[in-house]
Amino acid sequence: MVFADPGEALTRARALLDADPLPLDASVAHQVIGIWQRDFGDLRLALKHLRRARECAARADSADREADVLATLGVALVHAGRTREGLAAFERGVARGGGHTRARVLYRRAYVWWVLGHHREALEDVRRAVPVLRQTEDVIWTARALTLRATVHLALGAVERAEADFTAAEALWDTTGQEHDKADAVESRGLAAFRSGDVPAALRLLDEAQERYARLGTPTFMLNIRRCEVLMAAGLAPEALAEADAAIGKLDGIGGQSTRKAELLLAAARAARLAGDPHTAIARAALAVRLFAGQRRTWWETHARLVLIEARHAAGRGSGRLVAEAAAVAEKLAGFGAPAAPEASLLAGRIALGLGWTADAERHLAVAARSRRGGPPLARMTGWAAQALRARAAGSTRGVLEACRRGLDVLDDHRMTLGASELRARATEQGAELAALAGRASLVSGGPRRLLVWSERWRATVLSTPPTRPPADPELLSGMTAFREIASRAEAARMEGRPVPALEREQRRLERQIRSRTLHMRGEAPGGGDRFDVGRLLERLGDEVRLVELAVLDGRVQVLLCGQGRVRRFEAGLLAEAETEAEHVQAGLRRLAHPGAEARLAVVEAAGRRLEELLLGPAAAHLGGGPVVIVPPGRLHRVPWALLPSLRERVLSVSPSAGSWLRARETAPPPDGSHVLVRGPGLATGGAEVPELAGRYACATVLEEDEARVPRVLEELDGAALAHIAAHGTFRADSPLFSSLRMSDGPIVVHDFERLARSPYRIILSCCDTALLASVGADELLGLVTALLPLGTAGVVACSAPVNDAAVVPLMLALHKGLGAGLSLAEALRDARAALPGDALHQATGWAFSAFGAA
Repeated sequence: MVFADPGEALTRARALLDADPLPLDASVAHQVIGIWQRDFGDLRLALKHLRRARECAARADSADREADVLATLGVALVHAGRTREGLAAFERGVARGGGHTRARVLYRRAYVWWVLGHHREALEDVRRAVPVLRQTEDVIWTARALTLRATVHLALGAVERAEADFTAAEALWDTTGQEHDKADAVESRGLAAFRSGDVPAALRLLDEAQERYARLGTPTFMLNIRRCEVLMAAGLAPEALAEADAAIGKLDGIGGQSTRKAELLLAAARAARLAGDPHTAIARAALAVRLFAGQRRTWWETHARLVLIEARHAAGRGSGRLVAEAAAVAEKLAGFGAPAAPEASLLAGRIALGLGWTADAERHLAVAARSRRGGPPLARMTGWAAQALRARAAGSTRGVLEACRRGLDVLDDHRMTLGASELRARATEQGAELAALAGRASLVSGGPRRLLVWSERWRATVLSTPPTRPPADPELLSGMTAFREIASRAEAARMEGRPVPALEREQRRLERQIRSRTLHMRGEAPGGGDRFDVGRLLERLGDEVRLVELAVLDGRVQVLLCGQGRVRRFEAGLLAEAETEAEHVQAGLRRLAHPGAEARLAVVEAAGRRLEELLLGPAAAHLGGGPVVIVPPGRLHRVPWALLPSLRERVLSVSPSAGSWLRARETAPPPDGSHVLVRGPGLATGGAEVPELAGRYACATVLEEDEARVPRVLEELDGAALAHIAAHGTFRADSPLFSSLRMSDGPIVVHDFERLARSPYRIILSCCDTALLASVGADELLGLVTALLPLGTAGVVACSAPVNDAAVVPLMLALHKGLGAGLSLAEALRDARAALPGDALHQATGWAFSAFGAA
């Protein structure tokens, strides 16, 4: 019962002990309490009860009872870090038990071998246990043994064998009432899905297991570890680090298992390293190494040493000693048959290359490169990264580019199995090294055209195909409705000056629920979307339009100027300096949004001139007289490009990638699309442009007050030709897909737009911060604008800074006047800026808005 209904089992065991039972019954009761405390409570209390259970079994003169207790005690001792004592208890248990009992003892020793990382010993004990358990028709323990064997197969990389055992075990669990074991089986299937490369299925199954455990009221430390692993593979390292640290705190609070703490520390170390925090990674990994060593868990200790070496290397500590340590770890991992062995060889080779030890590097990289031929996607990418580094060391540009191409093809196929745009974006981080290697190789030989192809190869890939539409999931739709209600109530309370901690907690809970369900979505088809074609781009640009793509190599901006049938390269300034200058400009625009800050105008204009030198350099003199399309890297998305002197009077648009601009240019407007005007609540001007625009567009649908509710707004936006939305925008840097526009019934978020069959052909967002984006992954952007572009929107006008609401009104009216005359968004925005008064307030307002796309 302790694994079917843990709370009830604990209550009954205590009641039995209160009734002064016989020694045999007392032994069972103490063992049950010991199991409960071992797995869900205080390990010290567990050991106390299990020793009492053994004493009672000895008094009852039951060899089988004593053997069974010794097995439970052995598991508890190992989890407490007292490995030698635990294995000795198992030796006595195997000797004391007979037949069926001995098989159960062997199963539990197999589990301990797995915990210790002794996989071959684990398989041997399971091999001896399973036939006996089957022969005695012990369904529960047979299912447990098959689940354990599957888990060991996973640790050895034998995914197909693992899935066969998981399937057999699940069929047995369906015939029992063992709810905790059933939850464990679902969790294990999630791990198998992850090992086979299906991240959405893994997240879905782990969340299902979490719900089952929650109904039983049991802690889930092993599940936390597995979720961390999947989150890291999905590019969500900060979330994995937060989950691991929270679980460690909870485990320490209940005096839980030392073995689980070590595993959580290892997960936290990995997550910190991937999140770009090597010093936290070093601290967590060093502690994990010490704990694993004390627990005699060599397999785990070796994995922790790998993370420790990776973190030290990331912190800039390259040395011959580090090469030797990485090589020793690689050798040990290969001996264990661990899938992480190629990573260690790649690390040894990378450090050796940095030291100029080419012969040593080649030896280690050759070993790592073998993994490129098979296995999960991330293992193959490791192999292709090793192959690319080998080719670079050998001076083969062609070899570098081929290895990078093959590695990024693997990433594309993996990425397209992910349905959620957030996962697709974050997964690109794993290809950053390959893309950088290819970029450097292209710069050295191949010319600007090849560099453009590689710059496009890894930027804004999430926009190449629409995200999978969220399913008609009643729970998801219900969660979205509840989220809007809570967010609306919280906003109203803040405006009244009332504290809202309870509402904010509930809002965060609903956000987690919605995000979790959207991450479960699986991609609809393999393939990386349309391949970028330079010839097609140049043909579309013609002789008048110039496209300026900014690539960053080794921290310096490379300007790729496309137009007139050719691609030219210019070298500009340092990216870090440009980012600093862009922040100064943003601060200046914030000040200029308020009357009385006119003195800041000259400062902002001077910063614009410095930005032009850093970002365009000599290319600024070669832009011609026609329209310009700017394609910035993700880290420069906040630059107000219209402020740069050479761009100020031009028809100017911005695009996340050249490929994205091409798709927008080739997107046809809907033949019978409507015009939709939306006015949200709480605007300083009340959205004053909307009534006047309603008079200009005789057949426009106007949504305001109670009509401006999210379901109705989404219904009207679907397939519209033009949408103008005057509503407060909120950008969420912590969770960009919850960036929102405020409607009368609450926020409309990016997840809502992703439900549209086709978003409006043109969208104008007239309020602050609607163009703000989060830079994630390799060079991806998440936010309102980038959510719309793959869904059928060809052009967006939005704002990247706080603006003065009153000054926005004449800008918007002038913009729509241009659209009425048949101009594109970029042309109309250029003319609208020119029509504004020349004071600082209106100038700053015009600079804050940008046209995105090509409509």
